[in-house]
Amino acid sequence: MNRKLIQKAIEANNIEWRKHSLERMLQRGISRRSVKEALLKGELIEYYENDKPFESGLFFYKANKPLHVVASLDTIEVKVYVITAYIPDSKHFLKDFKTRINNEKQQ
Repeated sequence: MNRKLIQKAIEANNIEWRKHSLERMLQRGISRRSVKEALLKGELIEYYENDKPFESGLFFYKANKPLHVVASLDTIEVKVYVITAYIPDSKHFLKDFKTRINNEKQQ
């Protein structure tokens, strides 16, 4: 995913917050500011280039606590769609909160 376009979209406030993402963020105590920070400074740990209608990815960022954000990018309109945000857990991810446990078992 093009990080410069993500930054440009966020700076222009060209972000669409999906209803699902806002509901989950509210339930989980995750702020919009934290999500933006994760998209700007976080690490892209999974890339889904074949997602439709736009490519998407899973971002990891750790400030006070680890955070995952799933977002897609419309490269034509330069718009970010926030799909969901959550605090990763050790049931699904290794201690680094970047590596899925299922992926680790397959290797």
